[in-house]
Amino acid sequence: MIPDDYEIELTLVRLVTDRGADKTVCPSEVARALGGPHPDGWGPLMQPVRRQAVRLMKQGRIAILRKGKVVADPDDFRGVYRLSLPRDADQGPGNTDSV
Repeated sequence: MIPDDYEIELTLVRLVTDRGADKTVCPSEVARALGGPHPDGWGPLMQPVRRQAVRLMKQGRIAILRKGKVVADPDDFRGVYRLSLPRDADQGPGNTDSV
């Protein structure tokens, strides 16, 4: 059974908060926390986790990072990414740093 958006949000925020400032969480950690250790359980959760991460970043509740930098546009990023607590205001959504 795939968890609902609220359950994904709670797990994502809890893991990022537990990890603390200046530390990151892999989105697969969120998926594994919800779907278990087997790829058949957590694999299908990767896209729902990403959708919630994008939504939460737009709300300013988390940050999505690529190569250690906050992504400029949460709706348009590719590749491996990490999740963290929000950083300084100058690194938030809409920054001009390259990804």
